[in-house]
Amino acid sequence: MSKNLRELEGAFATARFVRMSPRKVRRVLDQIRGRSYRDALILLEFMPYRSCEPIVKVLRSAVANAEHNKGFDKTELVVSLAYADAGPSLRRFRPRAQGRAYQIRKPTCHITIGVGPSTADE
Repeated sequence: MSKNLRELEGAFATARFVRMSPRKVRRVLDQIRGRSYRDALILLEFMPYRSCEPIVKVLRSAVANAEHNKGFDKTELVVSLAYADAGPSLRRFRPRAQGRAYQIRKPTCHITIGVGPSTADE
Protein backbone atom coordinates (compact mmCIF):
# COMPACT_ATOMS: atom_id res chain seq x y z
CA MET A 1 0.00 0.00 0.00
CA SER A 2 2.89 2.37 0.63
CA LYS A 3 3.69 2.49 -3.11
CA ASN A 4 0.19 3.85 -3.79
CA LEU A 5 0.60 6.47 -1.07
CA ARG A 6 3.79 7.75 -2.65
CA GLU A 7 2.00 8.16 -5.99
CA LEU A 8 -0.81 10.14 -4.33
CA GLU A 9 -1.05 13.65 -5.74
CA GLY A 10 -1.71 15.23 -2.34
CA ALA A 11 -0.21 14.43 1.03
CA PHE A 12 -0.93 11.89 3.75
CA ALA A 13 -0.37 11.27 7.44
CA THR A 14 -0.42 8.12 9.57
CA ALA A 15 -1.00 7.43 13.25
CA ARG A 16 0.28 4.04 14.30
CA PHE A 17 -0.55 1.84 17.29
CA VAL A 18 -3.68 3.79 18.25
CA ARG A 19 -5.33 1.94 21.17
CA MET A 20 -8.67 1.47 19.46
CA SER A 21 -10.42 -1.19 17.45
CA PRO A 22 -9.97 -0.68 13.69
CA ARG A 23 -13.63 -1.57 13.14
CA LYS A 24 -14.76 1.32 15.35
CA VAL A 25 -12.38 3.72 13.61
CA ARG A 26 -13.54 2.66 10.14
CA ARG A 27 -17.15 3.65 10.83
CA VAL A 28 -15.99 7.24 11.35
CA LEU A 29 -13.53 7.24 8.42
CA ASP A 30 -16.31 6.10 6.09
CA GLN A 31 -18.22 9.29 6.97
CA ILE A 32 -15.41 11.73 6.10
CA ARG A 33 -13.99 10.04 2.99
CA GLY A 34 -14.58 12.25 -0.07
CA ARG A 35 -15.53 15.35 1.92
CA SER A 36 -13.72 18.68 1.98
CA TYR A 37 -11.31 19.36 4.83
CA ARG A 38 -13.65 21.90 6.42
CA ASP A 39 -16.71 19.63 6.21
CA ALA A 40 -14.74 16.70 7.63
CA LEU A 41 -13.58 18.77 10.63
CA ILE A 42 -17.12 19.98 11.36
CA LEU A 43 -18.48 16.45 11.10
CA LEU A 44 -15.78 15.03 13.38
CA GLU A 45 -16.32 17.75 15.96
CA PHE A 46 -19.95 16.78 16.49
CA MET A 47 -19.72 13.00 16.21
CA PRO A 48 -20.08 11.23 19.57
CA TYR A 49 -17.33 8.63 19.02
CA ARG A 50 -14.05 8.35 20.91
CA SER A 51 -12.19 7.62 17.68
CA CYS A 52 -12.83 11.16 16.40
CA GLU A 53 -10.00 12.63 18.48
CA PRO A 54 -7.09 10.69 16.90
CA ILE A 55 -8.72 11.02 13.46
CA VAL A 56 -8.79 14.83 13.80
CA LYS A 57 -5.10 14.80 14.75
CA VAL A 58 -4.19 12.71 11.70
CA LEU A 59 -6.38 14.83 9.39
CA ARG A 60 -4.78 18.06 10.62
CA SER A 61 -1.33 16.53 10.18
CA ALA A 62 -2.13 15.45 6.60
CA VAL A 63 -3.36 18.96 5.76
CA ALA A 64 -0.25 20.51 7.34
CA ASN A 65 1.90 18.17 5.23
CA ALA A 66 0.00 19.21 2.10
CA GLU A 67 0.45 22.91 2.89
CA HIS A 68 4.11 22.72 3.89
CA ASN A 69 5.47 20.05 1.54
CA LYS A 70 3.27 20.44 -1.56
CA GLY A 71 2.15 24.08 -1.30
CA PHE A 72 -1.61 23.41 -1.43
CA ASP A 73 -4.25 25.74 -0.03
CA LYS A 74 -6.14 24.00 2.79
CA THR A 75 -9.51 25.41 1.68
CA GLU A 76 -9.28 23.39 -1.56
CA LEU A 77 -8.28 20.05 -0.02
CA VAL A 78 -10.49 16.95 -0.01
CA VAL A 79 -10.10 13.75 2.02
CA SER A 80 -9.17 11.43 -0.83
CA LEU A 81 -7.94 8.47 1.20
CA ALA A 82 -8.96 7.27 4.65
CA TYR A 83 -8.49 3.81 6.08
CA ALA A 84 -7.61 1.96 9.28
CA ASP A 85 -5.53 -1.21 9.34
CA ALA A 86 -5.32 -3.57 12.29
CA GLY A 87 -2.23 -3.26 14.45
CA PRO A 88 -0.88 -5.77 16.94
CA SER A 89 -3.22 -6.73 19.77
CA LEU A 90 -2.07 -6.28 23.34
CA ARG A 91 -2.64 -9.49 25.28
CA ARG A 92 -3.81 -9.28 28.86
CA PHE A 93 -5.01 -11.99 31.24
CA ARG A 94 -8.03 -11.92 33.54
CA PRO A 95 -8.10 -14.32 36.49
CA ARG A 96 -11.11 -16.66 36.46
CA ALA A 97 -12.57 -19.29 38.76
CA GLN A 98 -10.60 -22.33 39.91
CA GLY A 99 -7.19 -20.95 38.98
CA ARG A 100 -7.92 -20.41 35.30
CA ALA A 101 -7.00 -17.33 33.27
CA TYR A 102 -8.82 -15.94 30.24
CA GLN A 103 -7.00 -13.96 27.61
CA ILE A 104 -8.21 -10.44 26.85
CA ARG A 105 -7.11 -8.90 23.55
CA LYS A 106 -6.82 -5.12 23.41
CA PRO A 107 -6.74 -4.16 19.74
CA THR A 108 -4.68 -1.39 18.15
CA CYS A 109 -4.92 0.15 14.70
CA HIS A 110 -2.99 2.25 12.20
CA ILE A 111 -4.95 5.23 10.83
CA THR A 112 -3.96 6.67 7.43
CA ILE A 113 -5.54 9.75 5.88
CA GLY A 114 -4.63 11.27 2.52
CA VAL A 115 -5.74 14.67 1.25
CA GLY A 116 -5.55 16.06 -2.24
CA PRO A 117 -6.79 19.01 -4.26
CA SER A 118 -10.44 18.95 -5.24
CA THR A 119 -11.13 18.22 -8.88
CA ALA A 120 -12.92 20.75 -11.10
CA ASP A 121 -15.93 18.47 -11.81
CA GLU A 122 -17.06 18.38 -8.15
